[in-house]
Amino acid sequence: MVAMQRAGEQVSGTGPAARYAAAVPRYTSYPTAPHFHTGVTGETFRGWLAETGQGDDLSLYVHIPFCDRLCWFCACHTKMTRRYEPVAAFLDALFCEIRTVGGILKGRGRVRALHFGGGSPTMLRADDIVRLGSALKTAFNFAANAEISVELDPNDMDEARFDALAEIGMTRASLGVQDFDPQVQKAINREQTFEQTKAVVDGVRARGVRSVNLDLLYGLPHQTCESVADTIRQALTLSPDRIAIFGYAHVPWFKKHQTMIDEAWLPGPEERFEQQQETARIIREAGYEAIGLDHFAKPDDPLATAARQGRLNRNFQGYTEDACRRLIGLGPSSVSRLPQGYAQNTPASAQYERTVESGDLATVRGFALSAEDHARAWVIERLMCDFAFSGDEAVRRFGECGRRIVAEARARLQEPASAAGLVEEAGVFTVRDDARPLVRSAAALFDQYLKQGGARHSAAV
Repeated sequence: MVAMQRAGEQVSGTGPAARYAAAVPRYTSYPTAPHFHTGVTGETFRGWLAETGQGDDLSLYVHIPFCDRLCWFCACHTKMTRRYEPVAAFLDALFCEIRTVGGILKGRGRVRALHFGGGSPTMLRADDIVRLGSALKTAFNFAANAEISVELDPNDMDEARFDALAEIGMTRASLGVQDFDPQVQKAINREQTFEQTKAVVDGVRARGVRSVNLDLLYGLPHQTCESVADTIRQALTLSPDRIAIFGYAHVPWFKKHQTMIDEAWLPGPEERFEQQQETARIIREAGYEAIGLDHFAKPDDPLATAARQGRLNRNFQGYTEDACRRLIGLGPSSVSRLPQGYAQNTPASAQYERTVESGDLATVRGFALSAEDHARAWVIERLMCDFAFSGDEAVRRFGECGRRIVAEARARLQEPASAAGLVEEAGVFTVRDDARPLVRSAAALFDQYLKQGGARHSAAV
């Protein structure tokens, strides 16, 4: 067995804090979004969509870019509004985009999964939720058992919205919790009581939703290991089917509203790591299975089954059992991923509305994938999902590109300074158990674009 040194030692400093603070992408795509460029246009994307086959499976992502309050920790493309008029105008444009994309596909492909994100999808009025669901099912060919997941803000929910979401067939509800500690909530401008959260969980389950996911964060201002553990234990009393524990990404150079958070309140790298380890321990002891880097699921959940069977995948929504190779994003800033490459809509709402209302696609940038990109994307995804990849399978799938990557990995094994936490045995490259929290640093070794451009990233843990 040949081994690399611990992940993260390639950054300045030698202690654990340097490894945990290493700035690396989250790898929900490869290449990552900072490397998208304007060479991919609406006409490029139109051509890619037109190549969809009758039997191809599709996923849809619909981005609702509005909130009725601005959470200071958030790094999503969204804007705050107290008025519904901008939301209504956006919906008119979104319906245009849905018709345009559906017209290009001409019934080809079958939708296996639909995800509503934001922003706050539940900011939509109940009748507009129903209208949107109907528009999507008119424009696209849905499988009878398609999964429909929605991100819910408990502060938005009322009986009419519960009923509307049931009417469009929601099968999974995802609730942003972040933290239940009032001091932490005040510091991030996200006040949401445990009782509110429980009421929403009970409300969706009463309407037949069979899967509930809770999103929580560590590394927030004023959090300690003890306070994070208290939040986790409260969340577990709701018996969620899935739990995602993300590290807060403090990127004030990218999201200016994060400057509202006093950096003196933020835990340091080692404290963040301790919070991550403590939350994972508590959740595993409650009977959940660890999924990839930051997800957990009950053993009978489809996500846990996919992980055990080596079918786990990763996309812009995180870990998923969704195996569709074609993800179509709708709405401002949405990213589509097709076998040919990535295409991203403009994030500017006014530009988006003008473009789609004229019948054009709102694509403003993207990335056309080469054979090398496909090979490296596969290696990075397998590391992020399975903490391992097979050299033999890389060669079988990608031929000469796979051979180059395997040779590159073996060369790095001989370079102590590369530090990736990887070991090789019988042709399989695996992230050591103790280095798994730093798997993003291991994945970064295979990112040929990482040092190009001036992109900045969040901490590894």
